Amino acid sequence: MQLPLFAAILLIIAGTWSLAVWPQFLRRVMKDPRARDAAGKATKFLNVHLVLVSISMVLGAATAVIGIIALLG
Repeated sequence: MQLPLFAAILLIIAGTWSLAVWPQFLRRVMKDPRARDAAGKATKFLNVHLVLVSISMVLGAATAVIGIIALLG
């Protein structure tokens, strides 16, 4: 299946956006007082956000790669 040039570029932009935005979000979450308990251990709040950010970044990378393959192929 071939994608139109516009779709390939859009996938690359969307993937790049995810890879740029989610790490910034994670930095803010890690500074949040709800991220650690009194003993300094990670809370459920932090763990859930780590999972969300990880999944979003994997999907963002996959989206960008699909866009690049479509652009080159």
